Amino acid sequence: MSQRLNLVTLLVRDYDEALEFYCGAVGFELVEDTDRGDGTRWVVIRPAGSDGTQVLLARASTPEQVARVGDPGGGRVMHFLGTDDFAADHARMVAAGVRFLEEPRHEEYGDVAVFEDLYGNRWDLIQPR
Repeated sequence: MSQRLNLVTLLVRDYDEALEFYCGAVGFELVEDTDRGDGTRWVVIRPAGSDGTQVLLARASTPEQVARVGDPGGGRVMHFLGTDDFAADHARMVAAGVRFLEEPRHEEYGDVAVFEDLYGNRWDLIQPR
């Protein structure tokens, strides 16, 4: 038996603004955007060219969910976006307005820089060695 992590949920305020950021500035691709008929949508994105784990953009709908948009990890990096061309992706994302919290670092384990999404979630852009 084998298992894999297919989908992770990311709470967002608004589907369209999230799509604009993730697909426009970060470079993800839209996999599915289906109206569920109840005011919600099934919106799935993934890093461009990836066949791995995908992200479900879930609009926060309760006060508890709204309170957690942008801070699921209490300020800790919770998401790791791997790349095989750190310099190109970093430059493209900076040009698109993505806010990096630090200059790129060249660590033993790879090249990395922390960025924030439009909600304040922290991500590592990382090219492992």
